[in-house]
Amino acid sequence: MRDDFHQQLDTLRDDLARMCTLAGTALRHATAALLDGDQEAAGLVFDDVERLRLLQGTVERRTVVILARQAPVAGDLRTVVSAIRIAADADRMGGLAALVARMAVARHPGRVLPDDLIDTFGRMADMAIESADRCVDAVRTGHLDLAGDIRERDDAVEEMHADLHRRVVGASWPHGCAVASDVVLLGRFYGRFADHAAEIARRVRFQAAGVTAGI
Repeated sequence: MRDDFHQQLDTLRDDLARMCTLAGTALRHATAALLDGDQEAAGLVFDDVERLRLLQGTVERRTVVILARQAPVAGDLRTVVSAIRIAADADRMGGLAALVARMAVARHPGRVLPDDLIDTFGRMADMAIESADRCVDAVRTGHLDLAGDIRERDDAVEEMHADLHRRVVGASWPHGCAVASDVVLLGRFYGRFADHAAEIARRVRFQAAGVTAGI
C-alpha cells in the first residue's frame, strides 16, 4: 500500500514537472513570435497552453484521489496540497506566454518592439525561461538550492522590467505612447511569468521544510 502511495506521489511530481516544462516551452515559442515574427511559433503557444490546462485538470484529480484514499500527513500532505498551487502557477505561466503571443500576432507583419529593445527582451525571456526550466528540476527533486536560484532570476527580471519603465517615461523616449504602452505591458508579462516561477520555488520549499521564508 505504501509503495503504491509513493508511486502516486512520484506520478504527481512528474505531472508538475511536465507542466513546468510546457510553461517554459510556451514562453520560448511566444518569444520567437515576438522577437522574430515567427507565426508558426505563435500557433504552438496555444497548443502548449491547451496541454497545460489538461494537465492541470489531471493534477487536481490526482490530488483529490490521494487525499481521499491515502490520508497523507506531514510532508506528504504538504506535497499533495502544494501540488494544486504549483499546477495553478504553471498554468498561469502558460497564460502569460499566450498574452505575449497574442500581441505578436496582433501586430504582424509589423513588429511590437523597437530594435533598441530587442536585446533587453531577449535577456528577460532567457531569465524567465531558465526559471521555468529550474522549476522542472525543483519539483522533481525538492532541492532548495534550485529554489533560491529561481528567486534570484525573478529579481533580475523584475529589475529589467523596472528599467524598461524608467526608460519609457523618460524625456528621451523616442517611440511614442503606443509603443511605450506595449513595452510596459510586455515587460509585465515576462515579470509575472518569473513571479509565478518564484511562487513554485516557495511551494517546493514548503513541501521540503514546511516554511516559505528564506528564498
